[in-house]
Order: sequence, then structure tokens, then C-alpha cells
Amino acid sequence: MAKSLYAKLAIVLLGLFFLIGLSFVVISVYSTEKYQQEVNQKLNRELAELIVAEKIILQENRINQGALKEIFHMLMVINPSIEIYLLDPEGGILAFSAEPGKVKRRDIDLGPVRKLISGQVTLPLLGDDPRDTEGKKVFTAAPIHFGGTLEGYLYVILGGETYDSIIEKIQGSYILKLSIRVVAISLLVALIAGLVLFALLTGRLKRLAGVMDRYKSGVPSGELHLPLGTYSAAGDEIDRLGATFQQMTERINQQVGKLQKSDAMRRELVANVSHDLRTPLATLRGYIETLLLKDEHMSSEERRNYLKTAVSHCERLGKLIDDLFELAKLEAQDPVLHCESFNISELVQDVVQKFALTAQERKIKIITNIGKDIPFARADIALIERVLENLIENALRHTGEEGSVSVVMNHEGEHVRVMMSDTGQGISGKELPRIFDRFYQLDKSRKGKSGHSGLGLAITKKILDLHDCQIDVESKTGSGTTFSFHLPVSIPGSTPSI
Repeated sequence: MAKSLYAKLAIVLLGLFFLIGLSFVVISVYSTEKYQQEVNQKLNRELAELIVAEKIILQENRINQGALKEIFHMLMVINPSIEIYLLDPEGGILAFSAEPGKVKRRDIDLGPVRKLISGQVTLPLLGDDPRDTEGKKVFTAAPIHFGGTLEGYLYVILGGETYDSIIEKIQGSYILKLSIRVVAISLLVALIAGLVLFALLTGRLKRLAGVMDRYKSGVPSGELHLPLGTYSAAGDEIDRLGATFQQMTERINQQVGKLQKSDAMRRELVANVSHDLRTPLATLRGYIETLLLKDEHMSSEERRNYLKTAVSHCERLGKLIDDLFELAKLEAQDPVLHCESFNISELVQDVVQKFALTAQERKIKIITNIGKDIPFARADIALIERVLENLIENALRHTGEEGSVSVVMNHEGEHVRVMMSDTGQGISGKELPRIFDRFYQLDKSRKGKSGHSGLGLAITKKILDLHDCQIDVESKTGSGTTFSFHLPVSIPGSTPSI
């Protein structure tokens, strides 16, 4: 069975043309027969009246058999297709022009006869065929009156058995066969033209289906030979289908790319988490096992140093777990922000004060430069505090002794801009795009000493993304780094969102 659209359309078109041709032949034969009947009935409609007008059929209120036979014989010679019947007033057949045994009916339905005589009728009008109990034929009829009394009807069949045989001959004639051949050839030509047009119309759809099959089998969209760019969403249905398929493949490719990137990040995350968790756990286990093995031979000072080291690794492990948990919450589907108006200047001062002792121990100066009349900002104060902490902690970690960290804040239109600068070694252009990746660390040699998890900047960027704020970074190797972001100014009368 045909499976392609073209084959199905071809079969439907072939069947349709066959039905049209058959219908044409049937309608032509039927209409020709009806036309001949109508013409024959119109031309011979007064024949019965003319015969009756001669007044030779009835004599002295009796049928003149001799005259009747003479009329029958004369008319049969002139027109062999007619048949004449003499009817009584009730439609019974009294006499006829036929051999014995030919007539099958004893009476005729007078309804059509009276309609024809009244003249209010549409031709052709068919009446009973005396030679066929079920047949109908065109006829003409006239009433027979004698002395003002209806004595019967003259009923003339205009297409008798001889006429039927002639019709059969006509149906088998050369002209009819030629007409059928002409119709068949015309339909064949139209069928071929239709198949060619279908091939042209379905060609693009066939090629598009082939491209879809190849794409489904795994062929990359770049290797598909069909020029999908030729399809337009403003064209016909095939064009719109092609344009939709093109957009769909592009979207699928983008989604696949994102999934591949996400899978690579997941693998990297698992590897980094495994490594970062394994190191402090192994170290912690080693110190604890050492304590258990040498507890009796250790001095109080040695035992205290071992415990301090173990606690330090516990803190590092706890911080890593906390950062992972916080990043997971921020990357949830719908994290909730509790935005409110707050004094951003006081928040910066408080965060700077937290790191004052650490900076002093590392001999680093923290310089704050807060502009005048800084308005209240609107954001999630707890998350913004974490952003400030991460940026200052990151700046201190990458700034050497006798260096400085600057915190500058200005009012710029509808926003408050915060800038965090350090005098560290800076970031190379190659590493700059990756600093917000999870677990990415610039100073690999200090990783084990600093307790740094590599998640601080990733958390910072995610928090600012949730606030629809962009974080910018400028850095040159050997000249320090500057991070900056902006927060919207609080509008008086606004309510916090929960």
C-alpha cells in the first residue's frame, strides 16, 4: 500500500478522474436519451389528434376494425418505431398494432394521458408501456368522442421495441465510441498534468520530510543539505512548516548545548566537591588518629596544636558545606527575595568593621570612600551583606602585605553604585572570564592554607543576578582588580516584597 503523500494523492486523483469520466458517460447517455425523448414527443405530440380527427376509427359508435388495421399498417410502414393502442374510457386496451402475445398489459394508467391532453406538463412525459409490465415510454394520446360522449383514447407509443433496438445500435456506434475515447484521452491528459503538479507541490514537502528523518537519525543540522534558510514564515504551509522546523532545530541545539554544558559543570562540580571534601576530611582524620595513637606520649602543648589544626579543618569543611548549601538554595527554581529599604552606607561600614581585625593582621588597609547624601537602597539586605562580605574577603585574600582595599560608593541617578578595589596581582585576560565559575581559584598554591572554597564569587554573581543587577570586573596583571555593582534606589512609600 502506498505510504507517501504523493502516491496517496495520485491514487485519489486517479479515482476521482475515473468517477468523473464514468459520471460524464452516464450523464451523457442519460441526457441524450431524455433529449431524444423530449424531441420525439414534441414533434409527434399531435399525431394522435390527427388520427382521431379523420373520424374513421369509430363508425356508428363501433370500432371500424378495417380502418383501424389500415391505419396501423400505414403508420408502421411510415414509422416502425411507433405503436398504436385503442383504449376504452377506463384505460383498458381494446385494440393494438402488434402481433399476438406481444402486449403484456390489459390496461393503461390514464393519469399521464390526461396530463398530456390537458397540456400542463413538462416534457418528456412517460406513460405505461403495454409490452412491458414495468416499463415506461414516451407517448402521445388523444380522446375519442362520439356524439359528445367520451368513447376512449388513442394511445401512441413513440419509441417501441424497434426504437429500443435502434438505441442499442446507437450505443454501439462508432461516434459514441469515439466520444468515449476522446473523453478518456482528455481525462488521461488531465491526470498526467495533475500528477506533475502534485509532484511539484509535494517535492518541497518530501525534501523537508527527508531532512527531518536525517535529523531524527542523528545527523547534525549543519550537515543537512536542504537550504532551510529558504523557508519563510510568511509563505505557504510548507514554508511555515520548514521555518518552524528550522526554529525547532535551533532551539533543540541550544537546549542540547546547555544540557551538555550543564552536564560538564555537574561533573566538574562533583569532582571539585569530592576533592575539596576529601582533603579536609583526610587531614582531620589523620590528626585525630595521631591523637589516639600518641595521646599518652604527647605533651599538652602538642595535643593543643593537633586539636587546633583539627578544628581549623572542621571550620573549613563546615564553610564549604555552608557555601554549597547556600549556592544550591540560590539556584533553586524560585528563590524568594525579601526586598526592603535599608541604609546601604551603614551596611558597608558594618561589613568593613567585621574584616578590620583580619586586615590589620595581614597589614592591609581598608579605605572607605562613601559619597554624600547616599539614599536608601532597595534589595534583600541579608543577601547584599553576603555580597559585600564575599567581595571584601576576596580582595583581602589576593592583596599582599602593605597593600590596600578600597570601598567606594556613589549615587548615580536611580542607582547606588558600589566599587571594591584591591592592590593585588590582578587577573590575566585569559582567567578573567572564569572567575565566577564554581571552585575556580586563581592562586592554587594558597588553596590549602586559606580555607577558600572557590564558591564566593559564584554566590555573589548569583545573588546580584536575582536582583537583576550586573557585576562588572576590571583588572590588569600587576595592578589590582576592581569589582562594581549597582542597586536600585528605594522609592518612598514602597512596600517590601516577601
